[in-house]
Parts: sequence; C-alpha cells; structure tokens
Amino acid sequence: MKKILFVMPGQEALGASLISGGGFEQGEFELRHFPDGETYVRVISPVRGAQVLILCQLHRPDEKFLPLLLLNATLRDLGVHSVGLVAPYLVYMRQDKRFKEGEGISAKYFARLISQQFDWLLTVDPHLHRIRALSEVYSLPALALTAVQAIAQWLQDNIAKAIIIGPDGESEQWAAQVAKAADCPFEVLTKQRFGDRDVKVSVPHVDEYKAYTPVLVDDIISTGRTMQQAAAHLLAAGMCAPVCIGVHGIFAPGALEEMRSSGLRVITSNSIPDNSNEIDLAPLLLQGIAHLMRRA
Repeated sequence: MKKILFVMPGQEALGASLISGGGFEQGEFELRHFPDGETYVRVISPVRGAQVLILCQLHRPDEKFLPLLLLNATLRDLGVHSVGLVAPYLVYMRQDKRFKEGEGISAKYFARLISQQFDWLLTVDPHLHRIRALSEVYSLPALALTAVQAIAQWLQDNIAKAIIIGPDGESEQWAAQVAKAADCPFEVLTKQRFGDRDVKVSVPHVDEYKAYTPVLVDDIISTGRTMQQAAAHLLAAGMCAPVCIGVHGIFAPGALEEMRSSGLRVITSNSIPDNSNEIDLAPLLLQGIAHLMRRA
C-alpha cells in the first residue's frame, strides 16, 4: 500500500527528514487563501487507497487548524485508506477543567475534533496536567512519545560534564528521567520561604558540582522567566551559566532573545522550527509512525 506524507507549511525541514528516513512519498498539494481569507486546497498527488500522514506542528493553532481539516476532508473525498496526524507539539491541553463558571473545557473539545477527523495521532511530550493520559480525552489511537532519550543523546554529544538541574520540586521527576538517560547527576533547587517576599533558593551540594555545566530542562519554554531566575540562583552559587533545554520552544515575543542576551544558551527540539533547534525528533517520530501505521 502506498504511503504518502503531506507536510503543512512551516515544517518542511522535519518533513524532509521523515520522508527520507521513512521512505514515504511526498504528497503534493496546493494551499493558499482567497482574497477574502478563505482557504483553497487542491491535492495533486494520486492518493486513492493510500495510507496518508499529515505533518502539522500546531503552534499558534487557530490559523492552522482549519486548513488542516480542509486538507483532511479533501483526502477523504479522494478515497484514501486512512489519515494519521503527526503533531509534534500538541495544543489545547491547558484548559482541561472548568476553572470559572461558564468556561469551556477546550482540551476536551479539541480532542473530540481530532478524534472525529483522523485515524490516529502521534505527538511528543504533551503538556499534561489533570489529564494523565491522552486516552482520557482522545478516542482515536493516540501515541505520546517522550524526547528524554533524544535530549540525553544531545547532552552526551555536546556537554562534557553535565548536571541536570530541576528549578523546583515539580520538575524533579522530569530532571531525574533525563539525568538517568544521560548517565549524569541531577539536583533540584530548594526553596525556603521566610515570608511572602522573602524566599531563599539554594543548590544542594553545590561545591561538588562547580566543575560541571548545569543544564535546565523543561518540556516547554514560553517566557523563559523560570529558567532565567534559576540561572541567576546558579550563578550566585558559583556555578557557570546553564544550558537551557526545552522540548517545545513556543517562545513568547522577545523571550528567546532575552534569554540569550542574559548569557544563556538555549536549545530546543525541532517540534517547532526556529534557530534554537538542535535536537532532532525525526528518528523518534519515525518509530511512532511505524507503530501506528501497522494498526491503521
């Protein structure tokens, strides 16, 4: 059965890696907008009977989601066997409960839309809170991979002596997983609160690790403020400026530049393309695609 990968605009580099690594045919299509803003979709590749994948990073989703749905609907009309969605960064996970009277639970509604439209979903390190697994809200086969091993490999290739630093207690489990995979130590910053505005942050066993490069790791970097504050504590403790690693660099306007201007090296995966990308998710995604396509 023919296997075709369609790459939505903005994900061309990762798409090329998946096509070459997975042996997929590249799907040709035309996507543009009419003068009134409506989306025009035309599929050029013959697709009848094919297993189709669509690669679409969903950062800033509201401008991308309708074209994605229209492409999927067009493929269905043209007689494809199945359509899977590869979304390295999965959105609408934040609003997972009704915090105030009258609010919509958008995580649930978005999951329902995806589940109705696609045959399977592949993502990486979704930002789960009260939803513990995608299967709680997604009714289609949904596989969430983790970039822990890819981060660990980058560390082993690029940092001679690394120590993973968790900026707070909530990050301990994540820091421990990366440290174990990279075979390096980890510590978690500790906080002592003496009053509403009097908080002391310390690095346990700091004297043992002054010859190490501290590495701050998180699933998402948005404003970068948490990492900048943690970096200031590390510098005050006598350690060198840390490397900051995020799986998904969603970066608020000016955040990446601000982090770099403060002396931080910022590294992200290519789930969302920009010039901080140094961790390649293609090998990881290809494993997940192979697993899901066997079931489609």
